[in-house]
Amino acid sequence: MKVIEAKNLVKRFGTFTAVDHISFEVEKGEIFGFLGANGAGKTTAMRMFCGLSKPTSGEGSVAGFDIKKHPEDIKKNIGYMSQKFSLYNDLKVWENIRLFAGIYGVSENQISIKTTELLQRLNFEQERETLVKDLPLGWKQKLSFSVSILHHPKVVFLDEPTGGVDPVTRRQFWELIYEAAADGITIFVTTHYMDEAEYCNRISIMVDGKIEALDTPKNLKQEFNASNMDEVFQQLARKATRKSD
Repeated sequence: MKVIEAKNLVKRFGTFTAVDHISFEVEKGEIFGFLGANGAGKTTAMRMFCGLSKPTSGEGSVAGFDIKKHPEDIKKNIGYMSQKFSLYNDLKVWENIRLFAGIYGVSENQISIKTTELLQRLNFEQERETLVKDLPLGWKQKLSFSVSILHHPKVVFLDEPTGGVDPVTRRQFWELIYEAAADGITIFVTTHYMDEAEYCNRISIMVDGKIEALDTPKNLKQEFNASNMDEVFQQLARKATRKSD
């Protein structure tokens, strides 16, 4: 089952083409890495898939909804987490869970139940009344991800979710990603950590608005005669002429 589809998707800003005729599909429960250097166009593409920006041309769908015609339906069926903004620091842990549960449309009678379940699953019962700003960064990221899938969306978009997190915590975070994917949630993730790219089922690499490579990590390493994904990425990134998105 295809959960994300893009066919010749284009986004222009005046004479500048940020996303240049990209095409790909993502299956249900797949962990799909969406990589590219700064300026590659991945953030612009992600905004289109999240229903936040309309394409200039081409076609696309997320969770069965057209990205041009039904952006509000898309927003109801996805989760989102980024490094820059995920939770409200001045709210307590339980208040953040309750707030986002409401935003994501969880029914009032289910919010308390899901809040308790989530605190137990993360072993956060002792932190229920803690302000989010007082949590260690790794704990914040795990809480943020768990909140983003509280409503069991069809897709969760993760925009560099582990930036600044230590390697051990990053690995623990990826265990949460594996669990969500096994539960049928499609993971669409951008990252600057090439070791994390190895954890994805498939990877696309954008250069100057175009998808220059798309395959499994194993196949990409074979294609580019590379021992790891960092070498693959460096070979492609050297072609880039743009510097910012």
